[in-house]
This record gives sequence, structure tokens and C-alpha cells, in this order.
Amino acid sequence: MSSILIKGGKVVNRGQIQTKDIWVKDGKIEKIGDGLAIQGAREINAEGLHVLPGLIDDQVHFREPGKTYKANIFTESRAAVAGGVTTFMEMPNTDPPALTKELLEDKYAIAAKSSLANYSFFMGASNDNLEEVLRTDVRNVCGIKVFMGSSTGNMLVDNAKTLEGIFSQAPMLIATHCEDEATIRERFGHYHSIYGDDIPAEMHPLIRPVEGCLKSSHFAVELAKKYNSRLHVLHITTAEELELFDWQTPLEEKRITAEVCVHHLYFTADDYATQGHKIKCNPAIKAARHKDALWEGLKKGRLDIIATDHAPHTYEEKQQGYTQAPSGLPLVQHSLNVLLDFYHEGRISLEEIVHKACHAPAICFQIDKRGYIDEGYWADLVLVDLEEKWQVRKDNIYYKCGWSPFEGHTFRGKIKSTIVSGHLAWHEGRFDESASGKRLVFNR
Repeated sequence: MSSILIKGGKVVNRGQIQTKDIWVKDGKIEKIGDGLAIQGAREINAEGLHVLPGLIDDQVHFREPGKTYKANIFTESRAAVAGGVTTFMEMPNTDPPALTKELLEDKYAIAAKSSLANYSFFMGASNDNLEEVLRTDVRNVCGIKVFMGSSTGNMLVDNAKTLEGIFSQAPMLIATHCEDEATIRERFGHYHSIYGDDIPAEMHPLIRPVEGCLKSSHFAVELAKKYNSRLHVLHITTAEELELFDWQTPLEEKRITAEVCVHHLYFTADDYATQGHKIKCNPAIKAARHKDALWEGLKKGRLDIIATDHAPHTYEEKQQGYTQAPSGLPLVQHSLNVLLDFYHEGRISLEEIVHKACHAPAICFQIDKRGYIDEGYWADLVLVDLEEKWQVRKDNIYYKCGWSPFEGHTFRGKIKSTIVSGHLAWHEGRFDESASGKRLVFNR
């Protein structure tokens, strides 16, 4: 592997910003210091740039296998790398869903050949695969995913015995999508009786309401407390749910953690008027009071990780009526840029961005030697010009679906280079696809 010397960048790591040189050798960070001179190393001048650990996105949907007309591991990992995301954890609701050890390993085999970013894949739970779930390798798989509410595919887990079995016996982190199915069905029936199939987009947060989220999240937290499970609740969207999560215990000691996604920090229900089904997602983007509460929860420590829930669909699919338009939106290429917008608005510091999007995922999932800019760690690095402005256009969107809810928006802050496991995968607007990312290993 090549040797890279990053000179004079402002390194954001472990709550500090310091101007340092970084020497990358054989995929790892060999040396951090001042005035480094390494013979034969490829030198990158980072003066005026900030160097961040690569973002770790713990929740994406890359659609492979089965729905590769929307996205695949190759296209979406490229988009991730262009946006400064060096590592992803992908969800099991593909086609077929990853409900057996063999199907899960099929996805790892695809990623080994085609992913430009580092990767891990969740094992999926269903009502009838508990034995398979318990076979999951804790060292080489990021976690177990449980849909405790309706979602795409046939992965709803609503059998009480199965849930008890997962929470009492699972040897690793359990990640949950929490929305109460009965509540959603009742609300959908009500609005369908009024509007038929032509339900307005702004009804989505009323069909998938606060009550449904809270009921399901509360159930998951109670199960985790009963069995001392390691629970991670994905994409929290309501003010009411925040009280379920501890803000006083150090992150390393928490048994129950929570995630917030960039679109729930950015959009509100008012945006359905202009975005329509483009921002239809599960759980739904809700009223402005919830966004305000999520920001408070993030700052206080009730919300531990920032992720995306990147879930691409074709533009044509998203233009259909409510009952046909699928839920989910593409985000992984622009998540760091959204966070930098928040930084420029004074909502969050660079140190906090790095903690919530890099350090915290590494801590929560116990990832081996990633998430920090430390000697001996894998070199997952992002070089950012905080001031350069650029506009999102179709010709610079790398998602296979070809669209973004941020199209036309001008971001302040540009990703100049992305290094993945020591490989300069993105530099000055160009990809180098000569090396793949690495499979994550976990300290469990």
C-alpha cells in the first residue's frame, strides 16, 4: 500500500483541533507530529484544511441484492466516499432479506469486490429465525436489526416470544426501528377513508404519529432493561421519546443508546409543501417542535450518534401518489455537508460533529481501531475546506437514483480528499477505485 503524508492540516480529534502532520503507511496512521518528512511518501498539502476522521454511518440501505435498479453497493459506497463517509453499516431488508448466515455472507462477498468504503452488514431478525440470529458472529458483524414496526419487506417482528428470545439471548448490539404497527394501521385506515389513495404528503407524520413511535420505543427500552440487552434505537424523531434515554452515564458504559438522522435535524413537516414525497420516510419527518427537541437531545447527550438512514428510490417512484410512493431518501453523500451547514449556523461545533458521527459510532459498536485519528488506527480521513462553496447539481450527485432533496442548494464546505483504510479514494473531484474498503472487525 502507498505511503501518504498529510502536511499542516487542522486535525479534529478527541475534542481538540491541532495543526499536525499525519503519516499514513500500510493503511494505518503511522505517525502524527510536526514537521514530518517522509521519503517516498505521496504528499498532500492540507494547509488551510481541516482533517476529520472519516464518518461512520451506522444506518444505510444500499439495495443490493434485489433492488439494484435503485442503488447498489458500488454506486452508494462511491457516493459515501465523495461525501466523507468512509464506513457504513447496511441494513438487512434487501431482496432476499439477510435472514440467514449464508445470505448475510453473500452481501459481504459483494462488498469485498465492489465497495469503495469500509463496510459491515446487519443480521436481520424475523418472527421465525431466532436460531439463525443467535448464530451471528459477534466479531465480524455489526449487529442484529429488528423492525419493531412496519417497514419495507417482510421483516416486521411482532411475535412476543421471538422478541423475548432476541432480547434475552442476543450476544451483541440490537438495533431497532421502533414504530407501532397497530397504531399505523389504524391511522392509515382513518386517512384512507377520507382521501382514498390520494393522501396528501403532509399527512404522513399523522399516519405514522408520535404515539406510535413512543409506544414502540418504550417497549424496546423496557425489554432491554429487563434483560440487560445492548440496545441501540435508530432514527429517533419525537420530543416524547427523548425521556427514554439516559444523558448522565458515559457513552462507553451505556447499555441503551439512540441515534438521530440528519434529515430529522434539517427538515420539518412544513417542508412537505415543497418537497412532497421526496422527504417521505419512516419514521416520518414531524412538526418543528420535534426538530427543536432533537437538537436539545443531541446537545445534552440523550442522542448519541448522527447517521443518515440513506434509503434511495428512483425519482419516478417518489413522484407517485401516497400509497405507491416508497419511503426513504438518499442522503449519504451529503450528510457531512449538512452537518457543516449546521456548524456555520452555530448549531454544532466541529468537535461535536466528529464525536457524534465518528467517535460515538466506534464506541457504540466497539469497532476495532477506527473512528479516531490516532497512531496505530486505520487511516480513515477526510480533508475539508470549510469555506469553499458549491452547489448540488445532477452532474455531481453520485447516487444511482440520480437525485437529492438538496439539489439546487449551495453548501459551504467542500470535501477535498477522502482516505479509506489508507487508500486515497477521493481526491480533488476524482475517484480512485483501484482498492476496496475493508470489512469491519469488532472488539467483542
